[in-house]
Amino acid sequence: MTERIDRVVRTWIASEQEQEVEEAAAEISQGKATLLDLVKSLGEYLTAEEDDLRTKGVEFLSLVLARCPPEKLNRQSVRVLANFYCGKLEDTETIIPALKGLVTLTKLPAFASTDALEVAKAVFVHVKMKVLVQSQRFMVFTIVDNLVARYREALKTMGEDFLRGYIGLAEGEKDPRNLLLAFAIDRVLLIEFDVQKFIEDLFNITFCYFPITFRPPPNDPYGITTEELKNALRACLHATPAFGPLAIPLFLEKLTAGSPVTKKDTLETLDICLPVYGPAVARENARKLWNCLKLEIFQPTDSDTQEKALKTTQVLVQTIYSASEAERSDSAEIEGLAKDACEECMQILREPEKSQAQHAIKVLCAFMSTTPSVARFTLARAVPHLVKLFLDPDELPNRPPTLRLLADLIEAARQSTAQDPEVLPDEGSVPLSPYKDEVLGVLTVGLKAPASALPAIDGLKSMVRTVGLLTDDELGFVVHNVDELLQKDEEESEISDASLVLLSTISSFAPSHVSGNTLPLLFTSLPDRAPPREAEAERVRYWRTLAYLKKLCTQPDLFETLVVRLSTKLDLLCVPAASPQGEEQQASATDLEPAAAYAHSILKTLADVLQAKIDLKHADVGKYIDRLVPRLYNLFIYSALLADERPMVATDARLLAITAQIITLITQTLSAARQETFIKAVFAAFLEGNVSQLAEGIQKIPTEKKFAPLQSGAPVPQKNVVVLFAAAVLALHREVSLPHPDETALLNSLLSWTVNDAENTLQREAIVHAISAILNRHAENLEAFLSDNVAQFWTSQISDPKTPEEARKNAIVTFTWLTKALLVRGHPAAMTNVDRLFELFDDDNVNWDAARAIGRIPGSDKVLTKRNHAVIRILYAQKYCNSVLPRIIEGAKSSQSTRQNAFLVALAALIKSVPKSTYASQMSSLMPLLLRGLDLPDNEIRASVIDTLQAAAASSGKEKDNALLAEHASSLVATMLKNSMVASMPSVRVRIAALRFLATLPNVVRYDVLHPQKATVIRELAKVLDDPKRAVRKEAVEARYVGIPLLEELLRLITTLRQDKLVCWLRWEVKQY
Repeated sequence: MTERIDRVVRTWIASEQEQEVEEAAAEISQGKATLLDLVKSLGEYLTAEEDDLRTKGVEFLSLVLARCPPEKLNRQSVRVLANFYCGKLEDTETIIPALKGLVTLTKLPAFASTDALEVAKAVFVHVKMKVLVQSQRFMVFTIVDNLVARYREALKTMGEDFLRGYIGLAEGEKDPRNLLLAFAIDRVLLIEFDVQKFIEDLFNITFCYFPITFRPPPNDPYGITTEELKNALRACLHATPAFGPLAIPLFLEKLTAGSPVTKKDTLETLDICLPVYGPAVARENARKLWNCLKLEIFQPTDSDTQEKALKTTQVLVQTIYSASEAERSDSAEIEGLAKDACEECMQILREPEKSQAQHAIKVLCAFMSTTPSVARFTLARAVPHLVKLFLDPDELPNRPPTLRLLADLIEAARQSTAQDPEVLPDEGSVPLSPYKDEVLGVLTVGLKAPASALPAIDGLKSMVRTVGLLTDDELGFVVHNVDELLQKDEEESEISDASLVLLSTISSFAPSHVSGNTLPLLFTSLPDRAPPREAEAERVRYWRTLAYLKKLCTQPDLFETLVVRLSTKLDLLCVPAASPQGEEQQASATDLEPAAAYAHSILKTLADVLQAKIDLKHADVGKYIDRLVPRLYNLFIYSALLADERPMVATDARLLAITAQIITLITQTLSAARQETFIKAVFAAFLEGNVSQLAEGIQKIPTEKKFAPLQSGAPVPQKNVVVLFAAAVLALHREVSLPHPDETALLNSLLSWTVNDAENTLQREAIVHAISAILNRHAENLEAFLSDNVAQFWTSQISDPKTPEEARKNAIVTFTWLTKALLVRGHPAAMTNVDRLFELFDDDNVNWDAARAIGRIPGSDKVLTKRNHAVIRILYAQKYCNSVLPRIIEGAKSSQSTRQNAFLVALAALIKSVPKSTYASQMSSLMPLLLRGLDLPDNEIRASVIDTLQAAAASSGKEKDNALLAEHASSLVATMLKNSMVASMPSVRVRIAALRFLATLPNVVRYDVLHPQKATVIRELAKVLDDPKRAVRKEAVEARYVGIPLLEELLRLITTLRQDKLVCWLRWEVKQY
């Protein structure tokens, strides 16, 4: 074995290959050789006279040692090696490999405290850091770090020698990799060693790096960040209170003369250090620190620095006063910095309209979160002063700014006491309590004037949110005053919005006041009858009231009241009671539009509040399947049945659509069991005519009339109500069984109904959505429907050219939804359907419709969603795109003209439907096709293509995208200019999109590429300034991509264009390249 080790050693000495190191380490690890064998084999090299051989010998030993398992080195071996390496530190030729060996050795379990002392002494005596390069110094710091981490108790016995030796090593270090280790060592020494005699030396080797100005180079392989260094240094700076007297003058210097970045760093460091340095140091330097801090607060260079200065002021005050807080009585006078600073701020607050007052109140607000005694002192000075100022007749013009200052202070007081909302504060522990009556008085007075209403509302909001401050009666008083403000505010202004936020805040914990006071006022202002067409002011009034109710009534108790009152209004509107004003009733009967518009607003309010409640995850939504849904079904079924006798408001398609939304929202929140009960009642009503289980309300449904909307020959008003049938089906859970003996027969009959009986888009879309939802949930049970009925539908309604064109187009829409239902759940039949749609590309009558369908199939919609409990597989759109997009690209390149256009239409529809990431990798192939798509005679397609190009340009931080756009720059510019002209492009949307793309190009394409287009663009965009639409003219001005000064062009415009054109062009900003 010795011979083998000898051979490995000789080979390495000659070649220095890694392989020999690994082989030697393996021999020792496997027990075939020992470390002693290795040392014997290296003997002649370790003691060689030649420097090179001696260095190599120690190097090889260190390399093998680093790869040996720790258990292979016993105590004796480690002791011998430690002694050996310490001796080699004396040799300038072997010091580097010796350090490598010590890095490994100091980590070994068998390394003892006696070894640690020996190594530390040797390092301090023999290692001269100034002659070592960074990587070698890093080894020294690693050795010391290992020693300090594991043997600090032994090192403490060295006393001053260890600290003196380490300071000598660390002094003058500049490399950030080494400094991270040095700072970690410094912190341990400062906390755990007796450093009193060396505090200045340690201060010098740490504070000399403050502030950290290191910026990592690009592609730094070490990954050291500025923040890492800052945090490591700060950990040292606040490691001991002894640094306080030395550090504060340095911090003051940096605050006085430093750059903005240095000031922010200093302020953040002070926040950490001051509590450690203690109250004595803080008190001694309080005035100097305050003088620097207030400069940053009252004369801020930026808001961020000001915020940090306020935070530091807060920490300074806390440090000074928190220690004596326990002994201080409530009546004890505050002395020192807090008192002086507070008095300075009070002087400034005598002129609340001045900008300095805003800064002064920020200081006082910061004081509120320091200590209870300082907070009480601050309020005792500031609140009476501001109240007196508000009530002073001579200060009447300054009431709004005074209230703004007061509101800020109240909010700060609230935040200072913000605890667990479930735990009420002790009596008298709310700082604002002694002044609440006066404050409440001035705030309610402030509500009366429009100029001071907003700050007054903000102040009241902070008061009502302060736990334990206002009594229940006082909350009622606030609500009463805000109600008066709402009634006076004739326009939906900022004041109204703020008032509603305040009322909503109160309703979240005390809803009785809002439901008892505010809601009756709002409901009373809603008319029972719709205002006539010409009564615009009344119409605006009920819109505003409904908007107020929508914002207020998300809270469960308030929403319940809203449902009761609005559903009653809805009944009165849609089925008015007999009235003595016969003429008026007759007029309203002939013109149903005002009543329909009012009813739609009511239903839209209910839908919006329901959506908000679902977003907030309110648990009470489900109960309205019993309290609201039956009334809605009752109203619309009743209206449909009586529509043949007289005009009925509730037969309006828009009301049915928004009601369907309400039913779907409520159904979403139900459990599967409750949905099953509900859907049985729906099927009984719509398929069997038994409405008794579903409909319940004021109107009594006539038993002599038959409700059969899905039967052939049913009246149109009844057929329209199928929207409410579909609404109940859309959000069913997968587990819910349909109450029908044969689902295949059910879907087939519904599919036939869309072809033979549906009379308008509303009816057709509703049933198609219902079929899609059922198919998505139960596709595994509907294989017969997919293989037979859908195939027959395709043959008879879509592929047959004898079928009327309009019917074929409607059938393609239906087929799209069937395919979408299958695709999102990952059913293989989806792609079979897509193949069928590709077959239509030769049919000139429907090929574009089929192409659009292929693109729209993977698009998002409001029917097949997670909220509606649809079965959805992840990444279905990406998989679809990966399958279909290559086929579309190939077809667009190789097909004849008719088919080419169809493929282009499919491409435009597809890229609009799927995320950009699904096709981004193929943009180089897509770009020529997209440019051709801009020539298709379809405005929607052009707009989609331009939107795609805009998205590609806006996200083109990549060279590839830049190069791609630059390659086609001339074509893009020419095409966009053509699409921006009103003479050749009637669509406003397309013209605006084209101009926006032109404005984006300079950000992603080099100037030298765009420069040849300059003259053309300036000339053509001048024409766009005559566009009849202001929005288009504005975009023309923003299309400012000429990258050189435009002086000569402006001179020409002065003499040739109208003044209004010149004004527009003068708004151009020159973009430098």
